[in-house]
Amino acid sequence: MYNQGAVEGAANKELGSRVFVYEVVGLRQNEETDQTNYPIRKSGSVFIRVPYNRMNQEMRRITRLGGKIVSIQPLTALEPVNGKASFENANSKVSLATSEETANSKGNGKATPVNANSEVKGFAKSPAEEQLKNKDKKGNTMTQAKAKKDAHGDVPVNIYRPNAPYIGKVVSNEPLVKEGGIGIVQHLKFDISGGDLKYVEGQSIGIIPPGLDKNGKPEKLRLYSIASTRHGDDVNDKTVSLCVRQLEYKHPETNETVYGVCSTHLCFLEPGADVKITGPVGKEMLLPQDPDAKVIMMATGTGIAPMRAYLWRQFKDAERAANPEYQFKGFSWLIFGVPTTPNILYKEELEEIQQKYPDNFRLTCAISREQKNPQGGRMYIQDRVAEHADELWQLIKDEKTHTYICGLRGMEEGIDAALTAAAAKEGVTWINYQKELKKAHRWHVETY
Repeated sequence: MYNQGAVEGAANKELGSRVFVYEVVGLRQNEETDQTNYPIRKSGSVFIRVPYNRMNQEMRRITRLGGKIVSIQPLTALEPVNGKASFENANSKVSLATSEETANSKGNGKATPVNANSEVKGFAKSPAEEQLKNKDKKGNTMTQAKAKKDAHGDVPVNIYRPNAPYIGKVVSNEPLVKEGGIGIVQHLKFDISGGDLKYVEGQSIGIIPPGLDKNGKPEKLRLYSIASTRHGDDVNDKTVSLCVRQLEYKHPETNETVYGVCSTHLCFLEPGADVKITGPVGKEMLLPQDPDAKVIMMATGTGIAPMRAYLWRQFKDAERAANPEYQFKGFSWLIFGVPTTPNILYKEELEEIQQKYPDNFRLTCAISREQKNPQGGRMYIQDRVAEHADELWQLIKDEKTHTYICGLRGMEEGIDAALTAAAAKEGVTWINYQKELKKAHRWHVETY
């Protein structure tokens, strides 16, 4: 994973100079760890402290690692105020959160987009000082102003920051893998009624596990896709749910079995236990508001989480009653990859929807250890996509269709290969067509 140590070390030595904090998304692993089984999500933020004299150098390094800087803020003096990490100078105050400090109260913050490829110039005054020139009508600086509305309206983002997480409580922790299945996967429901945490389908929340990491610092947050609708499993706006698999892999050097710190913590939490929650984050996986939309969902394992939220919002009776302004009349198709039948997460819920709405919902499973592909090998999700490629291609061409992919990163290549072949039958180059889908916000991917 990306190494912040050198940069933060340099920043800490610059006590008499200006230091800035970069909020970065999209960092990938380096060439060595790219070959391991460490799952690194493509979404989520990393906060990096950078001294003034290394700003351009660090920007280039972040760009090389596939990252994008979404905000740059000055770091001068730290003073907790109402649960927020506040960085002040003599003339102004800018709210910012880092992933190293934790508190038990809530904080807010909005990211200001920054182009990671641009050079940093003209910092005669700090960004905080420059913000004094850009106030809204109420006298707030731009970082304090409300975020602009997008196509989805007011989407909540970063209501709770890593330095000031919301302390929720576990309501329930239920196993999802049936007898004979592989691994441990749990459905966790958290009580959020005591705070201001709001979210919409397709977003993620961060969980901060207790304890210290190998460097003696507080554990940093891990992101998990939300598995419930905005109203929660009980449709009372008081809970948020996750679908969590206990991470287990072989250490690349010692070959010892390693268990994920946060996933193990979550999978064995008892009802009533406290949990530190941040977020919500993410706008990549949001559902279209059009009730006549066509939705293609491709998921592996716990990648089912956002898909479950979509399907509940679209088809569950209690949800439809709670959302009179959104009555789904379109079509949803879930292609779900799992190793065994007992690993079909939320199987009863999916079958219930399929039985009740046969014209609006279609379920296709790829069960790798029980089914064979046409070549006689294991049946993976990309094999199912290839099997239905022509039908999927016709759907994808419809401007009302949105495609969502969530789960293991390795499935993308096979999906692209299948759709490349289908598109080529009509003389269309899939890779170019896919770029247009992304520009139109109709191709949504969150893999790890």
